[in-house]
Order: sequence, then C-alpha cells, then structure tokens
Amino acid sequence: MKYLVTGANGYIGQGVVRRMLDLGAEVIATDFHTADVDDRAKKIDADLFDLEDPYTYFDKPDVVIHLAWRDGFRHASENHMLDLPRHFEFVNKMCHAGIRKMCVMGTMHEIGFMEGCIKEDSPCHPQSLYGIAKNALRLATGLACKETGVKLQWLRGYYIVGNTHKGCSIFSKLTAAAEAGDETFPFTSGQNQFDFTDYDLFCDQVAKSCMQDDILGIIECCTGHPMKLADRVEKFISDNNYAIKLAYGTFPDRPYDSKAVWGDNTKINQIMADFENK
Repeated sequence: MKYLVTGANGYIGQGVVRRMLDLGAEVIATDFHTADVDDRAKKIDADLFDLEDPYTYFDKPDVVIHLAWRDGFRHASENHMLDLPRHFEFVNKMCHAGIRKMCVMGTMHEIGFMEGCIKEDSPCHPQSLYGIAKNALRLATGLACKETGVKLQWLRGYYIVGNTHKGCSIFSKLTAAAEAGDETFPFTSGQNQFDFTDYDLFCDQVAKSCMQDDILGIIECCTGHPMKLADRVEKFISDNNYAIKLAYGTFPDRPYDSKAVWGDNTKINQIMADFENK
C-alpha cells in the first residue's frame, strides 16, 4: 500500500507521517514545503491545487490522507470558503483517477452547538466558516466516493494537546507567552467541557485508522471523555512547569462552543484494539 499524505508539513501532518512510518507504511508526503517532514518519507514539495493530474504526479498512490487545510485555527477566516471548491476538485480528481481509499481530516466543528456525545450520525449545523466548509467537503467527498467506488474515511478531530511550537492552538499561544516571560495569560471562563486528545495519541489514531479497511465512514478521533477547559489548561501549565497564571474572564466564551461535548470512541477504540491484537 502506498499512502499520500497532504499537508504533511503541518501541525497534524508531521506527527501522522512519522507514526505511519513507524508502523511500516510507504508514505509520500507533500506540502508547499516539506523541510520538517520525517526524512524516511518520499517528500514532494507541491501546490495541490495547481496540478492537472495529481494522481500521476504523486506516483499513483493507493490511499490519500488529505490533511491539507489552511487557517484551521481561525474559524472565521474567509479562506475556508474560498478554498473549498479547490479541495473538492483535488479530492474528485483523485477518486476518479483510481485510488482505493480517501481519508479526509474533519472536525467536531462540523456539528455546531450541541450538548453531549457526538456520534457519526449526529446532525450537523455548523456555526463557523471553518465548520461549514469542512461539512460541505464531507458531503461532497461522500458523493465522489460513492460515484467512483472509492472507500471513504472521514476522520473527525477534536481538541489536540501537544506539539505546541508548531500549531496555533490555545496551548501553543500559552507556550509562547510562558516562554516570553509573561506573568498572566488572557482567558475565558474555562467552564466549557471538551474532548482533549494528546497529540501523539491523536496521530496514532489517524495513522491506524487509515492503515485498515475494516472500519470506514465517519470515525471520531477522540478519547470519549469531556474535561473542563480550565482544568486541562491548568494541567498543561503544571505539566510544563510554566510560571504563568490564567486571567479568567478576560475573553467571553464563544457563543457557538458547546457547554459539554465529546466524541463517541466506539469505532476508534475498536481500531486501536485490532492493531494491538495483530
């Protein structure tokens, strides 16, 4: 099996590529630049959206793991909508070219405001441009895969903790502030509860999901357990021995953030268990 990973130099991509290589996969890694990608992969610098025949250009992969997405931490960015047709064009080309499986990174923000456990059949009412674009790509990719007989995995991500020097999450911003010597960090009330997954575990979940075909469809890459944002951030500060305090209430909570939401870990737990039993 030959795997093409797009967005391989990004926040999630680096860890997924590395984990897949550890598991023995043949990986073609692509991004605008691939300097930070594991050297065991075949690295190809490219703009996905400028390729007439990406299937041939990337040496005819069997599986595409489409992680590429800009402004993922900026939910209101107009680029989500501007890039959407180009993402679908790439996915559609690859499906019609002859790949076996399409794996695409999704997000719990496809769901919108919800209380409780998100399942693969939970209704989606996204309330940000990021969520709207991802949900639209999910629906369109499903049609393309159905039309071409390509297997589909939609990997729905939640809140990831780790690799903080690469990303733009609250944990990345907190790390930058602590290393700059800031004494306080502006924060919300921190009372919302989310499903937090450590970076290495998340990358392991994505890699193992893509490297098996028994479980398809929407896969919630998560822990299945909610935790207060304040508690998780305070733990992060303690774990890293940062001398910084949270300034609670500086920012209001986002109106579209759920009070308590987490993923259904049934599928991902089965995938992980199957790998352990091999």
